[in-house]
Amino acid sequence: MIDVNELRKGVTFTMDGELYKVLEYQHYKPGRGNAIIRTKLRNLRTGAIIQQNFVSGDRVEDIRIDRRGVQYLYTDGDLYYFMDTETYEQTALPAKVLEEQIPYLKEGMELMLTTYEGEALEVELPTTVDLKVVEAEMAIAGDTATNVLKKVKVETGLEVQAPLFVEVGDVIRVDTRTGEYVTRV
Repeated sequence: MIDVNELRKGVTFTMDGELYKVLEYQHYKPGRGNAIIRTKLRNLRTGAIIQQNFVSGDRVEDIRIDRRGVQYLYTDGDLYYFMDTETYEQTALPAKVLEEQIPYLKEGMELMLTTYEGEALEVELPTTVDLKVVEAEMAIAGDTATNVLKKVKVETGLEVQAPLFVEVGDVIRVDTRTGEYVTRV
């Protein structure tokens, strides 16, 4: 058991029989009374995001999660398949759990799989991914004096704001935390 004052972004714990990961954490101390800890949590089994307030002094049960290297193989309908790089075991995760990561997934990509007592929970993307541009708006000559951006579509279907010089066929690096263009590779 850990005190809710020890919760930080990325911490996982159980509450009411469900597994949660802290997405946002805010410590609020009103003029009187106990401090309030405001959190935004993701249910690791369903993917649902909830707001939860705790009173200072409350306790939750922390858990030990395991991480291992996997490779993204393919998708089959609503399931995404990953292979453990050491044991070659395949694990499937539903799309609702991977909702935010799907636009960055590319076949053959190396990721980290988070598990709890043998149950696959989520995948952790690298900080940046390199993706090939498949569609790009036309750049207009003369617009390059300022930092003008255009919308480009990459091989996974993700749309990114990129500089005017990025063309179809270019490979760009995208930050997976923000979804923003980093550089042309």
